[in-house]
Amino acid sequence: MPERVETTSPDGVDYGWVMQTTFVATIMVGAPVVAGLSTTASLPTWNSRAEFAIRIGAVVWLLTAITVFTYAKRKQE
Repeated sequence: MPERVETTSPDGVDYGWVMQTTFVATIMVGAPVVAGLSTTASLPTWNSRAEFAIRIGAVVWLLTAITVFTYAKRKQE
């Protein structure tokens, strides 16, 4: 029987949970935010609509990811 090379440490943040929660929360929060903000912007073409959604969605995703990670880090302690 060969000797084990890798070991894992169960301590720490569960990054799988963080990624899944970030994904779901970003959709739940981001879609209404993008829709609401799009009512005040002039978006004449599909390209401008897509760029707008990507720019706002990126900010929402980043803020959500930081919030979820911070929550997971504090909850673990």
